[in-house]
Amino acid sequence: MIFKQVAVGTFQNFAYIIGDERTHQAALVDPAWEVDKLLSLCADAGLKVSYVINTHSHHDHTDGNATVVKRTGAKVVTHQSSPVRKDIPVKDDDSIEVGSLKILVLHTPGHCADHICLVVDGKVLTGDTLFVGECGRTDLPGADPGAMYNSLFKKLMT
Repeated sequence: MIFKQVAVGTFQNFAYIIGDERTHQAALVDPAWEVDKLLSLCADAGLKVSYVINTHSHHDHTDGNATVVKRTGAKVVTHQSSPVRKDIPVKDDDSIEVGSLKILVLHTPGHCADHICLVVDGKVLTGDTLFVGECGRTDLPGADPGAMYNSLFKKLMT
């Protein structure tokens, strides 16, 4: 598996490249900024971007979607409740297959209602649900502290 965490943008965000070394199929997770950089890294690794996966609908995770789709033909994957334009709506416990890799979807509302985390090969991509030392904000429109508690302590900790 190819797995790259890439710092992008001015908000200290990360985008992720998940690729299957055998099939060269890849997904970009949260490609909000620096799309040229992300696509260049994929090209350098010989990867074809087939999916854009958004952990949630906030602009600092989705602003690059249209550019990636236009340049690669990738399908956009996001939670079924997300207002973001999507090709593949997902819900809790769905899987996304990227070549031979299986990415598990965990619905983790709290920061926003459409938030998902992704589990692949023992790695958990938490978007804005969980950071090092803190959780995502719950004071924004659509956020829910009770749902965040459940997402952190009843879903992610298990």
